[in-house]
Amino acid sequence: MKDFKNKVAAITGAASGMGRTLALELARRGCHLALSDVNEAGLAETAQMASKLGVKVTTDKLNVADRDAMNAWAAKVVADHGKVNLVFNNAGVALGALIETVKPEDFQWIMGINFWGVVWGTQAFLPYLKQSGDGHVVNTSSLFGLLASPTQGTYNSSKFAVRGFTEALRQELDIENCGVSATCVHPGGIRTNIARAAKMDESLHAASGGDAEAARARFDKALNVTTAHSAALQILRAVERNQRRVLVGVDAKILDFLVRLVGSWYQPMSAFIARKMLAG
Repeated sequence: MKDFKNKVAAITGAASGMGRTLALELARRGCHLALSDVNEAGLAETAQMASKLGVKVTTDKLNVADRDAMNAWAAKVVADHGKVNLVFNNAGVALGALIETVKPEDFQWIMGINFWGVVWGTQAFLPYLKQSGDGHVVNTSSLFGLLASPTQGTYNSSKFAVRGFTEALRQELDIENCGVSATCVHPGGIRTNIARAAKMDESLHAASGGDAEAARARFDKALNVTTAHSAALQILRAVERNQRRVLVGVDAKILDFLVRLVGSWYQPMSAFIARKMLAG
């Protein structure tokens, strides 16, 4: 896909952050938009900004963890726009918790959005992407889909799963040669509200000396590396180049190289850094 003019893109998690900046950058390039999120107020703001750029924009409140709702949305997107060429499975949440004590319902919550949302979005849109003859699936994993970190075991689980799912999908699409491709996105620290909006398990209060909110603030600061707009530009460039994987941000590139260089020995370093962040 060498350009986005007159294409139709479906984007989850479009109310803020990377979802919003992807929508606006695509609109600047003449791409029509089908946007979804659970945050209706933020979604309306994104739609208003994108509409001013001269493209058709539709919006729907959507829980990506609901398979039936995702299937219905995909059908509605095609009914509203006549086709769909791209799906950005971008919606995501974060959870700080220790593996030993994480609540089952919280683990299910993060997997439902971060992993199953990607699965349901891919399966729902793939037949329509094939019908378009020029389609692309863009699934958001994370730097934490390449390396693991203490207190992020649930997030790691969801993002490693997205990575494996998308890499297998890309190979199947290569074999099929159906006009559809896939890219797995691994953002590093992006300036969005994901850390500020993260759930924090009570177990982190003890691990962080009783101040889990201070630990959240330090984690948010650590993520404040790459702007969401820069991330959007890098992702769209990767789609244009049909890349299998895109590392977003210099921190993602450096840490990916480090893991490749030292193998599992990155883990003691990660544990040391996490201990410092928790202790302040």
